[in-house]
Amino acid sequence: MMKIINFDMDGTLADFYGVENWLNYLTNEDVTPYEKAKPLYNTVEISALLSELQKDGYEINIISWGAKNSSEKFLDETKKAKIAWLEKYFDVKFDNIFVVPYGTPKDTIKKGILFDDDNKIRIAYNGVSFKPKYIISLLYTLLFK
Repeated sequence: MMKIINFDMDGTLADFYGVENWLNYLTNEDVTPYEKAKPLYNTVEISALLSELQKDGYEINIISWGAKNSSEKFLDETKKAKIAWLEKYFDVKFDNIFVVPYGTPKDTIKKGILFDDDNKIRIAYNGVSFKPKYIISLLYTLLFK
């Protein structure tokens, strides 16, 4: 069994779309929404679960897109902002943090379990994928199976 868990960030872990004027910021290549977004779930609980799963041999990754039509420079700034956000809210060391160009098929980065808020991405993903609302319950299931 492949022991890999992948997380999207925007709309999955981070309330990115709850940041006022988020699209305007992105259009102007401003990383503010990535800095201002609040967590959508209890990150202390998720961090503890992920740490235990890592001890059980799971690889824990982030696979997140940059903004649509962003420059290479803005993609790099976005990656730095997303890493800083993860470090601020999560007490777990992710095995990999991939911030890739918008539209990159996530299963070409890593196969395994994917948590993503976008139904189209979940359908296209060549692997097992779930809505974010199932994160905590499924992590418990994996840990105690």
